[in-house]
Amino acid sequence: MKTIQNNQNFRFQLLIVGVGILLFVVKFIAYFLTQSVAILTDALESTINVFSGMFALYSLYLSALPRDKNHPYGHGKIEFISASIEGILIGIAGLSILYKVYESFAHPTELSSVAYGTYLIAFTALINYAMGYLAIKKGKQQHSPTLVATGKHLQTDTYSTLGIIIGLVLISMTNILWIDSVTALIFGLLILYTSYSILRESVSGIMDETDQQLLQTIAILLQNNRRKHWIDVHNLRIIKYGATLHIDCHMTIPWYYNTEEGHREIEVFEDIVKDYFGDRVEMFVHLDACREFSCSLCNLNDCSMRKHSFVKEIEWNAENICENNKHKAD
Repeated sequence: MKTIQNNQNFRFQLLIVGVGILLFVVKFIAYFLTQSVAILTDALESTINVFSGMFALYSLYLSALPRDKNHPYGHGKIEFISASIEGILIGIAGLSILYKVYESFAHPTELSSVAYGTYLIAFTALINYAMGYLAIKKGKQQHSPTLVATGKHLQTDTYSTLGIIIGLVLISMTNILWIDSVTALIFGLLILYTSYSILRESVSGIMDETDQQLLQTIAILLQNNRRKHWIDVHNLRIIKYGATLHIDCHMTIPWYYNTEEGHREIEVFEDIVKDYFGDRVEMFVHLDACREFSCSLCNLNDCSMRKHSFVKEIEWNAENICENNKHKAD
């Protein structure tokens, strides 16, 4: 299943690269027709689209490779590196655009063939938005940071193109040339912000920053499916390797369970998580034996080894399942 998804991601990214090259050519034709610095900003961003798309394609190929001796957790981290590089390239494009804006303010250029240029980049905007929407949708479905970053990039490109179209229409109506430079300035800054947001998210993945929403989802899942002899879950950690989730945790069970009984509890525990997330999850569960203080939290009525009365059940949440200690009653 995972291999099929990886192949689908690769083919879709290949389509994005092919479309990106086509739109790159169309935008530069529009620039040479109009000499509009705003259209040039769009064309420069398309240059980045092509190069970042090619690297994203290579990263999807690498992430699909099976685990090996040198990469026991697989190659999924490359997707975060790919998204980082895409963010950096987008930032470079944004800075280049701002420099071109500065030149356009200092040396304004008369525009020509504005109508033809407008039609051409309007065509690219429609294609980009459709590809961006599909890339984000597919990336979220298959948990691919590369496709999500690519989709966000394409949609930002669309929004900037729409702004440029509005600017060109205003120029045609008013013949005020500086509108072209102001439009380019606004969307140059927007491109820089997109660069920051992509970099922020990808570096978060590289640094294994806690995903609070994902952690809360797992906490609710375990709480809703907990068994009486699962006294607590603690020290739960999640690491993302592209689309793959590596989850490890400690689970406290009655100390007198034998190895077979303990292993059976691990299998049930893992099945709950894997049934929800699918085969993209890898789990390691360490069993801890209960202590005397655990009795107050244990709701196992037929426990012959009980030393203290049951007091309350602690509801598992995103905070307490991450604590590196067995749970205790207050």
